Amino acid sequence: MKNILAFAGSNSSTSINFKFVSHAVSLIKDHKVELLNLKDFDIPMYSADFEEQSGIPESIVKLNEHIQNVDALLISVNEHNGGLSAFFKNCIDWLSRNDRDFLKNKKLCILSTSPGRGAAQMANDYAVEILPRFGAEIVSSFALASFGHSFSEDKGITDENQNKDFKAALNQFLKAIA
Repeated sequence: MKNILAFAGSNSSTSINFKFVSHAVSLIKDHKVELLNLKDFDIPMYSADFEEQSGIPESIVKLNEHIQNVDALLISVNEHNGGLSAFFKNCIDWLSRNDRDFLKNKKLCILSTSPGRGAAQMANDYAVEILPRFGAEIVSSFALASFGHSFSEDKGITDENQNKDFKAALNQFLKAIA
């Protein structure tokens, strides 16, 4: 049994990516999964001045501890203007200042969703590209299009083709960490 940390890269109280990653967590039976809501972490905007005056925020130290205590991560990223949200990019910036290799030896599955057909694919692709810089091994990824039409909190993914692709990505991740 492996330990998995799951979260969405959003600090919105109504995050569809948090709903999506929560659904993914509900399907994992053979591993211990910790689901974090990053909106509960008080993370200031990164600046060199802030870091020089105050050091690394305690919230980042705690988040890094969660990351270091697991074997793998399941992250659902949101997209703003074709890239990662400022909030999640800020988390990455702070985490990398605390420990450049904060994802070393961690296997990751990157998820994303959006209200539209784009499925936050650009943010997903960016996360897949950038997170290995910090030691991550990206095992799989999946982007769910049209969240409002393709997802039900009761049933999960309602679009048959997308559900098939999602389960394949999740199973690839779970097989890689077994």
